[in-house]
Amino acid sequence: MQGAAAGTGTRGVGIVAGLVAALAFATSGPVVKPLLAAGWSPGAAIVVRLTLGALLLAGPAAWALRGRWATLRTDWPTVVGLGLTGVAGASTFYFFAVERLPVAVALLVEYTGPLLLLLWAWVRTRRVPSRATLVGASLAMGGLVLVLDVTGAVRLDPVGLLFAGLAALGNAAYFAFTARPIALPPVSLAGAAMAVGAAVVGLLAAVGLLPFVAPDVQVDVLGARMHWAVPLLVVGIVPTAVAYGVSAVSVRLLGERLASFLALSEVLLSVALAWVLLGEQPLVVQGVGAVLVVAGVALVRLGAEQDVAHGAAPAPAVDVLEEREVAPEPV
Repeated sequence: MQGAAAGTGTRGVGIVAGLVAALAFATSGPVVKPLLAAGWSPGAAIVVRLTLGALLLAGPAAWALRGRWATLRTDWPTVVGLGLTGVAGASTFYFFAVERLPVAVALLVEYTGPLLLLLWAWVRTRRVPSRATLVGASLAMGGLVLVLDVTGAVRLDPVGLLFAGLAALGNAAYFAFTARPIALPPVSLAGAAMAVGAAVVGLLAAVGLLPFVAPDVQVDVLGARMHWAVPLLVVGIVPTAVAYGVSAVSVRLLGERLASFLALSEVLLSVALAWVLLGEQPLVVQGVGAVLVVAGVALVRLGAEQDVAHGAAPAPAVDVLEEREVAPEPV
């Protein structure tokens, strides 16, 4: 009974951490949008954002290790994989996608990452997910369509869809790599992967694959005029360093499946922040979609433990690590 209570408490902490991370991620749009309107290219914003995030996470990442540098060497494949795919890949391919597609369509495709994880586990384990998981996934994705208001005549550029699909793979890879049961602390994993991602996007910008336009301008943010460094510093701190660090903890506690669907709340919070900060009032259909997303995530939460118990989903890393710690020594 005590173990079950501890598990419930751990999941609760993971859900709170996931929602905090989603809120932090959601602040990037309202803060970066005025910067882009002032002449900055998305590529430049990505490079500076990830570089700042890596610098800000370096201290907490080193503190979490507390001299256990051997774990960084041991778990380097996870660090590099997460940095290349979940950080640099997801950000860069999403940028390429929005150049050719409406933002809502690019977001919708990118956020199919949780479905990719669900399908991959289904194929790999050959076990059908629970009914709660399947219904919840359907509701969540249907609600996402309504929240993003993907209606009307939308031009679907095939190359743009390819880039958005690659961004979805990056989104799925982020949760898969972060959920691995490794000895490296979550914050240290996030910090090291952020450094890898920043180096990769910096290289892409240096060779011209990622346009880098960063004029010295004043920007209007929430009715105040300020230097471009102010919103970028906010983006480097809140939706980058804080968001990735807290998100890594959430994924480690919840597992890749539940954490990835919980991350859909970022879209809901982005719409809410755009309403509060930018005056962009959501439509009624978006409110309906929000309800469906929340209901879908709740059902996925109900089905998560059933799927783990029946081998249809990997167990959260925290459970795997605890089992390793209490396993009897071989005689």
